[in-house]
Amino acid sequence: MSRPVAVLRPEPGNAATADRVEAAGLTAIRLPLFEVRGIDWTVPDPTDFDALILTSANAPRLAGPRIDALAGLPVFAVGPATAAAARARGLTVAATGDGDGAELVATLTERGFTRALLLAGRERRVHVGGVVAEAIAVYASDPLPIVPSAIDALAGCVALLHSTRAAQRLAELVGDARAGIRLATLSEAVAAVAGRGWDGIAAAPSPDDTTLIAIARRLAD
Repeated sequence: MSRPVAVLRPEPGNAATADRVEAAGLTAIRLPLFEVRGIDWTVPDPTDFDALILTSANAPRLAGPRIDALAGLPVFAVGPATAAAARARGLTVAATGDGDGAELVATLTERGFTRALLLAGRERRVHVGGVVAEAIAVYASDPLPIVPSAIDALAGCVALLHSTRAAQRLAELVGDARAGIRLATLSEAVAAVAGRGWDGIAAAPSPDDTTLIAIARRLAD
């Protein structure tokens, strides 16, 4: 019997990923570890910047109508999902990265950009410095309460990890029980934060749900 697959990302992505897991013939455990919400922010003068960096699909999705004022800036998106969310808001995507924010920043530098604006979450891994002239939080990701029985239900599962924060929190929640859990992570960076001691771990070569679920299916067998 295949292992169940735990989907830990926030809504609305949780339901979408869980539906894909079930469409692949696997059992999904729907357990969001965080809740994301838009927060108030002030739009800076767009003429102060030459590019817009988006490191999560949540930024364009939750930024609200204020982001429309930045539509003239070329967008550098951390991955395909973020690029799609940016286009859905009418933004122009100049480049799509492979899921690593640091590499995305390096790409801007290589292309000659000097004053990029970063729209991100309240907790972020990319900080101001170099080509990143300013960073503004447009959404927050707050931990949800997780009852012990929900943690117990993860025994023997394959857990999907879409972010470093999810990796860190899962490791804290399960403790030594990690020895019975396998991980499919969206990137090598997420895998590194998850740490050691798991029953197995594999990182997706590209940051998209299709690839991640394919890895999970292999780990579940």
